[in-house]
Amino acid sequence: MKKEVKIGNHIISEDSPVYIVAEMSGNHNMDFERAKKIIAAAAEAGADAVKIQTYTPDTITIDCDSEPFQTQKGLWEGTTLYELYKTAYTPWEWQKELMEYAGSLGLDFFSSPFDLTAIDFLEELNVPAYKVASFEINDIPFIRKIARTKKPIILSTGIAWLEDIDLAVRTCREEGNNNIILLKCISAYPAPFEQMNLKVIPNLSQTFDCISGLSDHSLGTETAIASVALGAKMIEKHMTLSRSDGGVDSAFSMEKEEFAHMVSQIRNVEKALGKATYELNETQIDSRTKSRSLFVVEDICKGQIFTPQNIRSIRPGTGMHTKHYEEILGKKARCSVKKGMPMDWKYIE
Repeated sequence: MKKEVKIGNHIISEDSPVYIVAEMSGNHNMDFERAKKIIAAAAEAGADAVKIQTYTPDTITIDCDSEPFQTQKGLWEGTTLYELYKTAYTPWEWQKELMEYAGSLGLDFFSSPFDLTAIDFLEELNVPAYKVASFEINDIPFIRKIARTKKPIILSTGIAWLEDIDLAVRTCREEGNNNIILLKCISAYPAPFEQMNLKVIPNLSQTFDCISGLSDHSLGTETAIASVALGAKMIEKHMTLSRSDGGVDSAFSMEKEEFAHMVSQIRNVEKALGKATYELNETQIDSRTKSRSLFVVEDICKGQIFTPQNIRSIRPGTGMHTKHYEEILGKKARCSVKKGMPMDWKYIE
């Protein structure tokens, strides 16, 4: 059966264009107007959707500075989880207006919730899909509640063992929800190229019989473009207005011009991928006339023997097929043939 997921007005399938998502995350820097500008930039850059995150510091963690709640390394080293999320969350009172604004620009708008109350809130907004972040893939009651909405559920697999992915997918299907998209992801910020293992993307699709794609935290466009060539049908990339403005995710986010360049590259790769066919197009058929074929390369008299000196495989391709070369050698000419004539059976005695 054909794998197909519908988000908004977009059908995502093995035959559809790649669905490209701009992730805002905390790049709004707690400025509502900046959030709107990022959405506008995503639309101008050619994104199909913009994604946010729905949590508060208190719904995602607790205010505690003991060791388990300290960020130990990476971009956010030296702060607590609570303090980090306090600067990065998207205020819930913004989200309805942001969704309406995105819709006015032709963008789908959905979110990653991080607890059960966020799912309730997003259901009130009637978002068209849900994204489950990598670190929530092992929260089975949470995934079960999303699955029960029957809306598409996009699962990032960044910290998941194979059995974690299997359990999450089975949970969705137990609830009658087969609208599943699995995203290869490396939960490192930025993600090193040597850890990407993009060959997992087609394997995810085959193993779990669903659409697969990439949630990409690497720098540049290389991994996104390569993943499309491997069959990814959804690409998610973080986006900001300017990395120099700072923000929790700015260091591995794309600016508008970079995002637009990536979109253009993806669309070109889609054209180049085409389909598995050995049929020739009109250009190729025309080019065959410039290929090799058998021609008479010296004047030949009636009764003369055809030899390697008077017939050769040369360009253009309007003469006899070269596969007959050895068959013709040693035979007599039925008539005189001028140099430059395409070889033909009618010349052979």
